[in-house]
Amino acid sequence: MKEKMKSALERFSKAIVQPLMYLSVAGTVLILGILLTNGSITAKIPFLQAAPFQLVGKLIYNCLMFLINNLSVIFCVGIAGALAKKNKGHASLIALMSYFLFLNANNITLSFIGRLAEMGPLGLYGTGQSTVLGIQVLDMGVFSGITLGCLTGYVFNKYGEKQFKGYFSMFSGVRFPFFLLILLSLFLGFGASYVWPVVQRGISALTDLIKSSGNVGLYIYGLLNKLLVPTGLHHLVYAPFQFTDVGGTLVLGDQIISGAYPIRVAEMNMPGVPFSPSTYYNSYTFNNLFPYIGIGLAFITTARKENRENTKAVMFPLMLAAILSAITEPMDFLFVFAAPLLFVVHSLISGGLLVLLKVLSIPASTSGGIVNIMISNLALGVEKTNWPLLLLLGAVTAVGYYFLFVFLIKKLNLKTPGRELIAEDAGSGETAASQPKDEPIRKLIEGLGGKANIESLDNCFTRLRVVVKDGSLIRDDLINTMKNSGIKKNGTDIQIVFGMQVPAVKSQVEDMLERM
Repeated sequence: MKEKMKSALERFSKAIVQPLMYLSVAGTVLILGILLTNGSITAKIPFLQAAPFQLVGKLIYNCLMFLINNLSVIFCVGIAGALAKKNKGHASLIALMSYFLFLNANNITLSFIGRLAEMGPLGLYGTGQSTVLGIQVLDMGVFSGITLGCLTGYVFNKYGEKQFKGYFSMFSGVRFPFFLLILLSLFLGFGASYVWPVVQRGISALTDLIKSSGNVGLYIYGLLNKLLVPTGLHHLVYAPFQFTDVGGTLVLGDQIISGAYPIRVAEMNMPGVPFSPSTYYNSYTFNNLFPYIGIGLAFITTARKENRENTKAVMFPLMLAAILSAITEPMDFLFVFAAPLLFVVHSLISGGLLVLLKVLSIPASTSGGIVNIMISNLALGVEKTNWPLLLLLGAVTAVGYYFLFVFLIKKLNLKTPGRELIAEDAGSGETAASQPKDEPIRKLIEGLGGKANIESLDNCFTRLRVVVKDGSLIRDDLINTMKNSGIKKNGTDIQIVFGMQVPAVKSQVEDMLERM
């Protein structure tokens, strides 16, 4: 049982990496969009306000943010394709269609039972619902996409070769898992309409506890705002505090202002008047910037020497995106599944940092990227914001995260980006330059027992992952004719460490298998 569970977790970890591989590229391009659309930057560089620059900036920023805001469907399609042992394209297409069915089933059910939320001044914000691909559904974050992706991969592998005779032959092959997933998607969309609101109400019930528990409640607030990011449920934690009287009230003459965010906006225009304690409910965004400097540097430092340069190329754009715009999801999902312990530690510290801001009396603005933070706090002044202490705490936080994460990664041998085990039987092998162009790939396939022995082929960031029929047919000497950093064998699961060039190796192997 333990081995089955471990194997399933390894397959899931491998699958979740597939869609994440593209986020570093998206993050790199996104930086340009951030620079061109940031009002604080364009105010200092007036020529960037010209229409052509603004058009380019909005195209880049809005289009790439569309990807980040729709990670659920990307996970669904990517995970299904990664889990499928054969016909990965069909598996991905079925996953996409299943996701469409799920969304519509959820929307139709909510409408039928009268639970579709009404648009307010802030749209659907804080209602527990959102619009996904133009369809109003329950806000389930990436949870729905991950669930459907895993389900599609399982059903596709189990029933993808099922054959029927006669009239029912139309359901044979890849069409049968699609038929099953039609039923499953409709059922899940219907069921989520009743089950997920219960989960949401459980999270919402915590708001009363948070409000009445002083610094303990503030700690829980900060912890949950980070811990629940992968599920999307964090919206239900901060929204009531941000925009309702749960987050406090401010009386200005005959006007009553409710919610931590509107109160802060009002108090920004009240010189000499300190911010209300409710302003610290806005400060959870402190944890979307400074910690990621330390986290990113820790990943780079702990990466294997041969992977370090490539890890830098992946991490620096994501770190810069976090620093400039506090967009952290691409970096979060790099380790939330690969090293969940680190994400739990990150969440626990996030709660403590929020309390520390209050204890140290640092009501400075923490929203947006570093440029926005500096400009808004400079405008309000040191006396009202205590911003120099904010920067000092930010620097200490980054350094603290760095040393803590480096210690945990090394101590627990966690599988963070660029970190791979080097097997003792790793071979330097004969270089491709000294052989015919296709010979190293051919020998690699022979080393895996030949084409007939290969069940499935995939890769993560640095490893070629192969499932074979018979592990006894593996020949390390042939595999090592291609330079690699190690071979890890666990029964029929073979992993060969090629570093960041592994996608090219996988492509070459697939091409060779097609020709054999």
